[in-house]
Amino acid sequence: MNFFITLSGKRVKQGFFIVVISFFTALFYFSQASVHVPVLSGKDGPKAIYKGDKGIALTFNIGWGDVQAEPILEILEKEKVESATFFLSGSWAERHPDLVDKIKKMGFEIGSLGYAYEDYTEIEEEKIRRDINRSIEVLKKLDIKEVKLLRSPTGHFDKRSLKIADELGLTVVHWSLNSQDWKNPGVDAIVKEVKKVRKGDIVLMHASDSAVQTAKALPEVLSIIREKGEMVTISHLIANGKVKTTIIP
Repeated sequence: MNFFITLSGKRVKQGFFIVVISFFTALFYFSQASVHVPVLSGKDGPKAIYKGDKGIALTFNIGWGDVQAEPILEILEKEKVESATFFLSGSWAERHPDLVDKIKKMGFEIGSLGYAYEDYTEIEEEKIRRDINRSIEVLKKLDIKEVKLLRSPTGHFDKRSLKIADELGLTVVHWSLNSQDWKNPGVDAIVKEVKKVRKGDIVLMHASDSAVQTAKALPEVLSIIREKGEMVTISHLIANGKVKTTIIP
């Protein structure tokens, strides 16, 4: 006995269209998931990242002042920099909502630098938690909805502060290359430090008023980084390659 199946061309096209739409919908959700910033934990507990293996992440800390941030943002805009990560202290952000808004509108990634400039290794756990939470609350009030990154205000952290950050859903970000710009050693000295940059590095710079030479050094710094690799945000660095983490004894 022979069986004949008659297929409607219209139905075949509709079915094919549904399959294509389903594929791209799945691809969209996958791509969104790929930029999720994980909290990095291991058998020894949460860790701080300091290096990746793809791209170079340029980061700026801002803790106080309103003089240096503006020219740095102007240079980044002039140089058409699209990927950079700013770590803002909550107390600074409260006083300078206009600058926070400009950083956000320029499309730069924003993380927390805590609220007050305190060494997390020298204060009790509850105070660490309050400081971090207060900074997050300030940023959210300024329409920074997703805060997933934390840099310890002084750069010092321990197992306690890493654990608290982990519990709050934050990834602690250190750095692998310190430009030393906060010391104001001279433009040439800052540039010389940045010339050591390699793929995967997290570069530390400052846009606080204490770093008076950063803006002058920045154009050459950007040129060096672009020669060495693609400039990416911390989130991209984490999500698109292996990362190296610090080990706290």
